[in-house]
Amino acid sequence: MTANDVTLSDIRAARECIAAKVECTPTALSPSLSGHLGAPVYLKLEHRQTTGSFKLRGASNAIASLNAEEKARGVVAASTGNHGRALAHAAKLEGMRATICMSRRVPQNKLDEIRRLGAEIRIVGNSQDDAQQEVDRLVAEEGLVMLPPFDHPDIIAGQGTLGLEIIEQVADAALVLVPLSGGGLAAGVAAAVKGVSPSTKVIGVSMARGAAMKASLDAGHPVLVEELPTLADSLGGGIGLDNRLTFSMCRDLLDDVILLDEGEIAAG
Repeated sequence: MTANDVTLSDIRAARECIAAKVECTPTALSPSLSGHLGAPVYLKLEHRQTTGSFKLRGASNAIASLNAEEKARGVVAASTGNHGRALAHAAKLEGMRATICMSRRVPQNKLDEIRRLGAEIRIVGNSQDDAQQEVDRLVAEEGLVMLPPFDHPDIIAGQGTLGLEIIEQVADAALVLVPLSGGGLAAGVAAAVKGVSPSTKVIGVSMARGAAMKASLDAGHPVLVEELPTLADSLGGGIGLDNRLTFSMCRDLLDDVILLDEGEIAAG
């Protein structure tokens, strides 16, 4: 597959599909960051989504794209927390079964919120890769439909709706910084932003500890990277050696990737 598998048209279709299910969040000018950098800096307020993160966009689009038979089977996913919470919420609205597989590294507050939304939780191992093995088992043995946190066209298209909003709200944006983990958000945002404003640069930002996408981009192909404790716990996990979409999209669309050490993350 190529980066063209998720297009600007796909992202625009996703926006229509999820318009009633997610917020069009505002961008807010940050006086402190703008003063520090000597240029206007805007923040996209995705914490205002019902489930607290951008993940609701992709989860809502993916759930809406399922047929009746798939919805009856239920969905399953591995997650560091935010995708699981979003998928649990979207599935609950449809009256569907949702099972979320997570490692022991996921904070308790995220587990509690996913349980509150009615999803079943499976705690497996110490990494996203361990949790994914449980997902694979449930797909094979129970017939659940896997909706992964990033490497899926409907997930990427849903996350890309955030990019459309950014470039509409800040039409003269010269640079967009986007968190980078498995690449679903970065790929979708880059496809949207570059599709509307090709001259705007899009840069991924990742923690230095266990930066799987950055290591894969440097190697020229997906690689395994040890998952390590980090303050940016939601960005942990690998990209999958069989990555179909996000690796190639990030490779082709991102202008650069920046790594932050734990001290820089703590300093905000």
